[in-house]
Amino acid sequence: MSASAPRPQKAAMLVAQRIVRDALRDNLRPGDLLTPERAMLEKYQTGRGTLREALRLLEVQGVISLKPGPRGGPVFRTPDGSHLASTFVLLMQLQGAPYRTIVEVRTALEPMISSLAAQRMSEQCLDELNETVDRMHRYIDEQDPFFEANRQFHDIIARASGNALFAYMVDSLLGIMDGTALGVAYPSVHRAAIVRSHEEIFEALKSRDASASAARMREHIEAYERYAERKYPHVMDATIPWDHNFLG
Repeated sequence: MSASAPRPQKAAMLVAQRIVRDALRDNLRPGDLLTPERAMLEKYQTGRGTLREALRLLEVQGVISLKPGPRGGPVFRTPDGSHLASTFVLLMQLQGAPYRTIVEVRTALEPMISSLAAQRMSEQCLDELNETVDRMHRYIDEQDPFFEANRQFHDIIARASGNALFAYMVDSLLGIMDGTALGVAYPSVHRAAIVRSHEEIFEALKSRDASASAARMREHIEAYERYAERKYPHVMDATIPWDHNFLG
């Protein structure tokens, strides 16, 4: 039996792809307005319904936002990790994949990312990283600012790896990586242990020691896994619903 021909792409998707190509060709920056709708209709030789569907596709992906008002229109954006996170969690729910899946991804990826960051991290990123550790010390008794600094610590390292895909993957999972979205709580003594781990990771990165950076990050994640397995085994086996509020 011969293979079936690939399905043709929808007209709206083709228009969306052209809009992205043109925005990049024109060197648009986040916050720049795209061409008005009337001009797009003529430029892409398409109907209003198809164009609006194309813009909606781009909006869902975080590529544009729609600014209301007479001076409004589609605004070019840089998608953040929340859009990828939404897709990840939807796929995990459909597959019945438990929270431990995320922990396993962290264990595989973050030591490698830390190794790369040790070799590529700028002095500015090191300063930013050190500042997150200082904030974790300062807010050790306040959960929200403590874990915001914690997320920023991991995000900075991922960006400093110099690999854009790693940065997006880590960014996409930061909102659920620590388990607080599922009810995992951390007493002060455990938060202090997290800060000590971050200090050790920072020192290895500052020394440009790729092996030590990977090892300290692996120990950090494995300590979290042991804590979660001991205190919250039901969370490790739970499936995160797609409509969970961490998706914002």
